[in-house]
Amino acid sequence: MTRAVGLRWQERRPVLVWERGRVSPLSYGREIGFRAVGERRCVGARGRPCVVGAVVAGRSTGGRCAECARLDRAHSVAADTAVEDPRTYRVYLAWFGPGMVKVGITAEERGDARLLEQGAVAYTWLGRGPLMAARRTEEVLGTALGVPDRIPYAAKRAARVRLPDAADRAAEVVALYRRAAGVPGWGETLERAAEPRVVDHAEVFNLGRVDAVDGVVSELVAGGSVRGAVVAVAGPDLHLLTGDGRRVVLDTRLISGWDLVPGDGEDDVTMPVVRTPRGEQGGLF
Repeated sequence: MTRAVGLRWQERRPVLVWERGRVSPLSYGREIGFRAVGERRCVGARGRPCVVGAVVAGRSTGGRCAECARLDRAHSVAADTAVEDPRTYRVYLAWFGPGMVKVGITAEERGDARLLEQGAVAYTWLGRGPLMAARRTEEVLGTALGVPDRIPYAAKRAARVRLPDAADRAAEVVALYRRAAGVPGWGETLERAAEPRVVDHAEVFNLGRVDAVDGVVSELVAGGSVRGAVVAVAGPDLHLLTGDGRRVVLDTRLISGWDLVPGDGEDDVTMPVVRTPRGEQGGLF
């Protein structure tokens, strides 16, 4: 029995991470299965365990109690508390589906790990520089372009079903890059990317195999099981094909803090699932 931490992207490959650092690589076509036991416990914050081992609700995607969530947020880049951070940051333009784009920042040393974690299908860099300059650019461009700073994961799941082809994806990213380049002011404090270089993650995520979503696991419950073949992985989402032919998505943020045991021989999916009628993808969201 091992307590799950969640899904991570390592060297552009998805792995499940467990307490004490053990990892389980995920490969497309491989069948996985597990059953949740006991109670879901807080995963702690910033590498430190929760001091009280608080019980966490099954539907929580954060996997943390209120105090650990506050501590984690207080030390995040998004909270603007790390103003002395000496690292170089990159500003990016990320594409998740037609008309679904955001501007964000990430530490340069992380490469495109942040884009993989978010499930960005395609992206391009806009510029690089100090943290606060990157943060200001993110705000300026987000306002000028009329794009959000966050996109719900439910919307991303709906958008990645039957995506436009790679050329159309790249064209939309390039068009928005051109608009961003025309916004005055932000290039004065950052080293601006001279040209858009669109990177596409559809093959990394194996999205060519995602043609439908029949349901999404809404929470894990003790005694419930999940079993299926891995069709695709995008951000934290596992797209699974069950033995009865359903295409089910598991947001692996829901597994953090659960003790999981192998589910060989278990039913396909006995966790609560919000279902989507075939041909009505929008109904789920």
